[in-house]
Amino acid sequence: MTKILDFIADNTGGQTYKSFKFRFEKENTPAFAYDDKSNIIFKRDRNGETDKSIVQPISMEQKAKDINQSGNLLFKYFLDGSRKTYKVDDIAYDKRIYPIIAGQIGVGCCYRPTADVFKNELLEKHLVLTLPMCADKDMNPNERFFHEILDYLNRLSILQKNQLHFTEVLAYSDRQLELGKTYENRGIARIQNRMMDLEKKIVKELARSHKLNRNSYLLKDGSLEYSEERSTEALKWHAIKNNYRSVVGVSKAFNPELCKNNRGQNIAKDIADMPLFYRTPAYKYQFQEVLFSVWYLRLQPQNRTIGPFSGVVKVEKILVTEEEQERGLESSEIDEISANLLNERNPSCYGKDRRWANHLYPVYLTESFIKSQYISDAYFINLF
Repeated sequence: MTKILDFIADNTGGQTYKSFKFRFEKENTPAFAYDDKSNIIFKRDRNGETDKSIVQPISMEQKAKDINQSGNLLFKYFLDGSRKTYKVDDIAYDKRIYPIIAGQIGVGCCYRPTADVFKNELLEKHLVLTLPMCADKDMNPNERFFHEILDYLNRLSILQKNQLHFTEVLAYSDRQLELGKTYENRGIARIQNRMMDLEKKIVKELARSHKLNRNSYLLKDGSLEYSEERSTEALKWHAIKNNYRSVVGVSKAFNPELCKNNRGQNIAKDIADMPLFYRTPAYKYQFQEVLFSVWYLRLQPQNRTIGPFSGVVKVEKILVTEEEQERGLESSEIDEISANLLNERNPSCYGKDRRWANHLYPVYLTESFIKSQYISDAYFINLF
């Protein structure tokens, strides 16, 4: 039975080395620690909300209680993306050695029409493989070679016997490495970018089917600051931002060192010292072609968590209309979003996840559902 690595070597002219196979995240390799993609500088003339009198954190506790009593749920959809990446071998081309990186990608959206109903709405499961560009000796345009490799790869009996198939063979750049960079990180980045593409795809499907509106928001785990390394017209933010009118991004992990006030001073301490149920003023900043409104919200008391930012989340929303881009997001909408987020924090997943203080429970359930769809690490690695 031909294994995947033998097939790749035979069909690309490379030499494999039967290197030790492992999952990256378990080997303490470089990971994406923060959701922040840019250096955020909040200026006095860059207010992200309409009420310019809000200059200090304000309490959302009473509004959260009022919303909880009314039973009106703002967030109906919950989106999360996850990926596992593996070093499955090394392969030599033109006297240089490159890693072969494989991955499992899961992107899912759960739907909660009422408080006691929670179900899967959309799920994308993908097995992917990354190779250096030089695996294609003829350098065919539009990665046609890698599409052909994919087609033949999925005919292997080891995959058909296990009723599995790869959805893509991705190519990472084989150009000379800069100091401190690795080919492994390039391969992982290609898998990460594919995961983000699938997140955008789900948002687009929900928006185009009119499931997202003023009374039915989507809560996305993580930042909305998608990178555009493989930028095309279809992926340009100015073409897709209308899909995000009713989408809120919440980051459990953010880098407070990126946040400075109009005097260039770090506001990390202000965020860390914020009382329970308070939110900061909203600030406006630009990432690539899109303006955002961003603020911070404390979900859990500091004295019951493990660090100054444990229990604090970063909340962001794209400013879509010209009025929002000029004046900022309506303060009443920011309050409504914040209060609803406070109501999503319980019951907590304490003891199940070290990030429990920053978790919103429906997001935790969505993440758990996605991860339950993975093939086991040992099973996946042994395919190679």
